Amino acid sequence: MDLTTLVRPLAAVANAATRLLSRQSRLRLRASADGLVVSGNDRDLAVSFPCPATTHLDGEVVVPAAPFAETLRMLEVDQVRLAVEGSRLAIRVEGARFALPLLDRDLQMEPAAPPLLSEVDGSALATALRTVAGTAAKDDPLPVFTGVRVRSVGDELSLTASDRYRMAVARLPLRSVREPIDVLVPASLLTEAARHGHGVVGLHADAGHFALSWPGGTVTTAVLDAGFLSEDAIPSDLVDTEIEIGADELAAAVRRVGVYSEDRRTLTLEVGDAHLRLASARQDTGEAEEHLKADVFGGRTSPSFQARYLLDALAPFSGGRVRLAVQPGMRACVLTPADEQEVRLRYYLMPMLPR
Repeated sequence: MDLTTLVRPLAAVANAATRLLSRQSRLRLRASADGLVVSGNDRDLAVSFPCPATTHLDGEVVVPAAPFAETLRMLEVDQVRLAVEGSRLAIRVEGARFALPLLDRDLQMEPAAPPLLSEVDGSALATALRTVAGTAAKDDPLPVFTGVRVRSVGDELSLTASDRYRMAVARLPLRSVREPIDVLVPASLLTEAARHGHGVVGLHADAGHFALSWPGGTVTTAVLDAGFLSEDAIPSDLVDTEIEIGADELAAAVRRVGVYSEDRRTLTLEVGDAHLRLASARQDTGEAEEHLKADVFGGRTSPSFQARYLLDALAPFSGGRVRLAVQPGMRACVLTPADEQEVRLRYYLMPMLPR
């Protein structure tokens, strides 16, 4: 194998593969007249990324992923040449040579992507996942709380995740629907894969696998074997108070007042006729309160929240106004954007008992 390519695109491809796979993984490099394909697999995950290249000699090699990606990332030149030299893959640039060992080419073949079932705008998908996947648990004995439910609902894609204390649901338009989709996908993987997708992203699924594809690559993973999340399980029919306020304004006040809350960082939103009063107290440092103007509708139910969870809930609505639908007792508060958005987001946040 012998080829020449631009450093920056190849480094981006190698970095994407190593971020998705483990650092101990291996990469298969295939060079042909069509260019270079970088691929690899790790347990139930497979990735494949094409990269433009001028191929001088067709071939295929397997190299360790981490040193390959790190070497490319540190190069400060425009072009690089990859060539097999005996039992090494030489990475050559002007004035320098780096050589990686060639590994056993019996690397398990990457599984083919499942059938294409639908397509979605990649930018909208990434925007939705930044919020939804963030509500999934990072480490939980129940797989259902570490995944994102990906489901087609008519001509929309529904994304749902929860860590028991909060749930986010986003809906965005589908460009086409060939067959229904309903799978549970690891949240961390889905987020990382969506970061690299651009343009129109294909959604592939079958009974055991899910894949995202775009002109620059394909990521395939086994789906989680667990029950499905549903916002229907969260009662939201007893809303008696609605608050509309600037998300950034409320978040800034939460940060300031939260400094004076106890270890659980719990603060109360006291609802007035046309304002909110944020209040918290801490025995060793004192107490704080702040008044904000707000549009208030209905009753005066005043919920308490853990400050960091409230800040997480407000983050997706930054730059606009947010509507809080408050229910009495320990029922979830539902946050939605005050104005229509391409990605329709609903964020459910469980209240805390006031101290």
